Amino acid sequence: MKAIILCGGLGTRLREETEYRPKPMVEIGGRPILWHILKYYARFDVRDFVLCLGYKGQMIKEYFLNYEAMNSDFTISLGRLSAISYHAEHAEQDFRVTLADTGANTMTGGRLARVRRHVGNERVLVTYGDGLTDLDLDAALRFHEAHGRLATVATVRPTSRFGVLDVNDNGTVETFAEKPILNGWVSAGYFIFEPEVFDLLDTSESCILEREPLERLAAEGELMAYQHDGFFFAMDTFREYQQLNEIWESGTAPWANPRNSRTLGTGHTPTQRLRPIAPSLMKAAS
Repeated sequence: MKAIILCGGLGTRLREETEYRPKPMVEIGGRPILWHILKYYARFDVRDFVLCLGYKGQMIKEYFLNYEAMNSDFTISLGRLSAISYHAEHAEQDFRVTLADTGANTMTGGRLARVRRHVGNERVLVTYGDGLTDLDLDAALRFHEAHGRLATVATVRPTSRFGVLDVNDNGTVETFAEKPILNGWVSAGYFIFEPEVFDLLDTSESCILEREPLERLAAEGELMAYQHDGFFFAMDTFREYQQLNEIWESGTAPWANPRNSRTLGTGHTPTQRLRPIAPSLMKAAS
C-alpha cells in the first residue's frame, strides 16, 4: 500500500521558516517533519510513498537525492575512476519515494489527481506534510475494511485556542478552563481512500479535496470517521513549530512510537459517520 503526502502548500502562517524552505522540510529535532511522517508510516509497514510537490519542491528533491550521502559514512574515489562506496546502512534502506511535481499553485484535489498514475488502482493512504499523530493505523485500516465505504478520515477533538468561561446572567464567571478540549470532531488529515475516490477529482489547479469531493462522499454516505482520542498536532504556526520541538526534546514524542502509545485502542466509535466539516477546519491547499 502506498501513502501519498501533500507537500506543495505555501505554509504562509509559518513564514518565519517557510520563506526559505517548504513546510515539510521544517525541522523537528534536526529532521524534517516530512521524515517524521515517513517514519510514522513505516512503523505500520508502509514504506512506499508518493510526494506531491509544489512550493520549493526542488528542496525536497535535493534532500532525497542526497539522502545516502547525508545519512551514511562513505568513501569517494575522485578523478576518472569516480565512485562512491557507502559504509553500513541507515534505517531507511527499504523506503521507496516517488517525487512528483504537481504544480506551484495546485490545490489538494488537483495534486492527488496528478499523481494517480503513480498509485494505480489500489487503496491508498493520504495525509498532509505538517501533521504528527500516534494514530493506530492498523486499527484504522481494520475499521475501514469493516465498513466497506470508499473513504475514512481520522478525526480528533479540537482544543480551544483560548480560555473558555462559563458566565451567568449577572456577569459572574462560574468556571474557567484554559484551552479546553471542545465537543465535536474535526479532520486530522489522515485519510484512507479506495481508488474510486480519484474519480471525484480532476487535475485542474482549482480542485480542492476538502470541498466538493469530500462533501459529496459525506452526502452519499461514503465517508466514515475513525475517532482518535490520542495525540495529533498540526504545525501551522511558529509557536506550534516550537512546541513540537519541545515535545521531541523531552524524549516522549508520541508519534515516534505509536504502537506503544497509551492512547491506542481507546475512545473509538466505529459506527460514527462523518458530518460535513466547516471549510475553516479543513485544509484547502497543502
